[in-house]
Amino acid sequence: MRKAERDDTVAPPAPHPKLRYRRIVLKLSGEALCGKDGGFGIDANVIRETAAELAEVHALGVQIGIVVGGGNIFRGLKGASAGMDRAQGDYMGMLATVINSLAMQDWLEKANVPTRVMTAIEIRQVAEPYIRRRGIRHLEKGRVVIFAAGTGNPYFSTDTAAALRAMEIQADCLCKATKVEGIYERDPVTHPDATMYSRMTFDRFIAERIGVMDSTAVTLCRDNAMPIRVFKMATRGNIKRVVLGESIGTIVEGDARSAR
Repeated sequence: MRKAERDDTVAPPAPHPKLRYRRIVLKLSGEALCGKDGGFGIDANVIRETAAELAEVHALGVQIGIVVGGGNIFRGLKGASAGMDRAQGDYMGMLATVINSLAMQDWLEKANVPTRVMTAIEIRQVAEPYIRRRGIRHLEKGRVVIFAAGTGNPYFSTDTAAALRAMEIQADCLCKATKVEGIYERDPVTHPDATMYSRMTFDRFIAERIGVMDSTAVTLCRDNAMPIRVFKMATRGNIKRVVLGESIGTIVEGDARSAR
């Protein structure tokens, strides 16, 4: 039996006195698990480092929910563009998120973090079916919960699934980990002098069609006053900085204080 499983009944860590966010949902892209070169599959070094960082955040007493995309294995939209039925492709993408979630669970438990995978599509042999109240109870007991298989419905992205789960578990913030530092006025890859926004309103995000997260997810967050923090995943310690309230990346929220 793994150590994480033996310690499953141990009281969760006491919350750090400087925590800004006590409960979060972290959205990770499947492509982020491939490493710097992108491509296909899972880079063991990347997922190991991610799990180690999440273990540090968990030790602060943060209740962590995770949604991992499946684009490193299969993307429904890409399949549809090649002639595949969109719904069928999306279901395949959901199963890809389950693979990534099981991999993340394995590395978190190697880091001695008790973890549960809950899926919107029932696969009882490898994970629990998603039940909102049970997921909240796992979080309260100090377990990291990985929400797999999206919303369980085609035509909805894992961004939307992350927003939905954040609302359902009453998270304090939806944390969107990306390849860049935050939201920029222009693509920072092609425009190195682009200015990053420290704050942006939901309405502006939607109106300007910011590509960091799909509009359905952002609209859901806007309608339920769920702040979104966009930051760079590859910078070690950024998740910890976010939960401790440091002003990194871009905060998307509903007030009129958007600024660069």
